[in-house]
Order: sequence, then C-alpha cells, then structure tokens
Amino acid sequence: MRVPEVRLVGAEGEQIGIVSIGEAMRLAQEADLDLVEVAPTARPPVCKLMDYGKFKYESDQKRREARKNQVQTVIKEMKLRPKIDPHDYETKKGHVVRFLKAGDKVKITIMFRGREQSRPELGIRLLQRLSTDVADLGYVEAQPKQDGRNMTMVMAPHKSAKPQRETATQV
Repeated sequence: MRVPEVRLVGAEGEQIGIVSIGEAMRLAQEADLDLVEVAPTARPPVCKLMDYGKFKYESDQKRREARKNQVQTVIKEMKLRPKIDPHDYETKKGHVVRFLKAGDKVKITIMFRGREQSRPELGIRLLQRLSTDVADLGYVEAQPKQDGRNMTMVMAPHKSAKPQRETATQV
C-alpha cells in the first residue's frame, strides 16, 4: 500500500480508528489475520482485519447459492402453418399449454410457403386465435411480426402462476 495511514476496522467489525500503515500491519500480524483493503477510494482508505481465505470461501458460497436460486428462462418454439388442420391445431395448442404451465416462454412461428406469403392476415388470425385460447395461462409478450417467410409471436406465462414441472420421466 502506498498510503501513510488507513481507517482500520477490527475483526469483529469494531472501529479502531485512523492508524499508520505500519501499525495496521503490526496489529494484523499480532492477531494472526490479514489486512484487507475494503474501500480503496475512501480518504483515508478503509482496511479491515480478517481471515482473507475464509472471507473468499464464504463469498464464493454466497455467490454459488445465489446462482442456484436463479430461474433460467427457457424459450420453447412451436411451428405452425397457415392452413393447419383442426386436430393438428389442438395438438399444437396442447403443447403450448404444457410449456406455459411449466413456466416456459413459447415462441410461436407460422411458416408461409409460396402464395401463402401474400395472405399474412391468415397467420395473424391464427396467432390471435391461439393467444385467446391460452389467455388464462399466458399473455402475448411480443405481438405477431412478419420477418420474411415466417411470422412470430412470443407468449409468456403469467407472473402469478407457479411453474409445475413434470417429475415423472417418460420411457
């Protein structure tokens, strides 16, 4: 350290006061602890007496625990065609319902081929029908948007709904 004095905090969090850097090092050695700079931008800089290895271990544990509690958002995709059969529509709708119940976002893509591209209103009507059919489970996060041969819409589950993951594994 290149400063003549530091504000020293003891091992239990008690304020020791402003001491010279040599005195702070001596106190750290007597207590068999490390002198760690916790606020380098303060005037004078703040240092604390602590076991640095233990401090690093505990901060890593906290960070690992926080990462474990994070929720990964998964986007599932469902592809449809404008001229979809009623039974196929019901099947695809069932998949969307299952994804939304599991707490995942769903990207619904309508693929246009040939002359179907000149009738984007068919795709919009289909997406609106699907969004009204599953409105109790999710809401439209991104409105239908045409990009080239495809039209996409993103649906997300309602915030209040708790995701129900399937625990049984299929064979």
